[in-house]
Amino acid sequence: MILSGALGLLVGLALAGVLIAMNDPAQILRLLLETGWWMALVVALNVAQIFASAAGWAPLIDDPRRPGLLGLARLRWIRVAANAILPVVQAVGELVRAQLLFRAGVAKVRVIASVATDLGTEMASQILFSLLGLAVLMTIPHAGGGSTALWAVVGTALGAGITGAFMAAHRWGLFRVIERLLPGLAARVGWTSLGELSGLNDAVVALYRQPGRLWRSGGWHLASWLIGVLETWAALHAVGAEAGLAEALVIESLGQAVRSAGFFIPGALGLQEGGYVLIGAMFGIPAEQAIALVLVRRLRDVILGVPGVIAWRWGVAADRATMAASEARGHP
Repeated sequence: MILSGALGLLVGLALAGVLIAMNDPAQILRLLLETGWWMALVVALNVAQIFASAAGWAPLIDDPRRPGLLGLARLRWIRVAANAILPVVQAVGELVRAQLLFRAGVAKVRVIASVATDLGTEMASQILFSLLGLAVLMTIPHAGGGSTALWAVVGTALGAGITGAFMAAHRWGLFRVIERLLPGLAARVGWTSLGELSGLNDAVVALYRQPGRLWRSGGWHLASWLIGVLETWAALHAVGAEAGLAEALVIESLGQAVRSAGFFIPGALGLQEGGYVLIGAMFGIPAEQAIALVLVRRLRDVILGVPGVIAWRWGVAADRATMAASEARGHP
């Protein structure tokens, strides 16, 4: 996993480097240096997104030992940090947050069931968000005409199909297979205590039979995507691009689709930059501003992600020290 992630990172860095070099690096740097207080607003809105996503996860954790909203937001923060900063495929963040929730005292089967179902409701809400972006795209002026809308429709339909298949697989016994495979995968990232997962499939199916929990989860995730529109609007203004909320909605919805498609490359490096250049061109945004827009988001990832990874590793080390001390007291 680490090797494939490192290779993906190198490819992504190369793509991003070529894209920046092909345009005006000095202009891009100047735009970044002039972001000012807009950068602080971008970071603050991303924190709000993390809390909304945590609220979307909460209804799916069917355990009295579930942490409160602040505790879940911390786990979501670390999950986002791991996906954004570590040179591994983006899915590792899901294993990290599951591991941390388990260490918080929640039963492991319920932990994994909640993470898997949360991914499903998050994906479903992203499809709704993409449909909203597509509807807005068709009502506002943009370059590219029907071909742009056609590609957006195809991409959204493909995403909807994948999401539908993913959620249906939950009901059709996917997790009976995962019960056997996940322990080995978790051991590769250091979660050697995962052990057996009997009952996981039943726990997932039980969540899918509680539509109230699913709707609350999906609603909060949709709210998180909409907060992302405000973040994109702020980032656009940070780099001097003249765009309203409608344009920000389209850019954010299509941009997130590009990022999701590049899950195999850490942080979707290179793909996200190229995608934003193409999307920005629809609204007359120069390539330099589009690249600077992505770099503002990457700077946000560094500002929030580096402390998140440090907090994760510090917490793991503290847990191990506590366990070692307990064992030492028990064995004079």
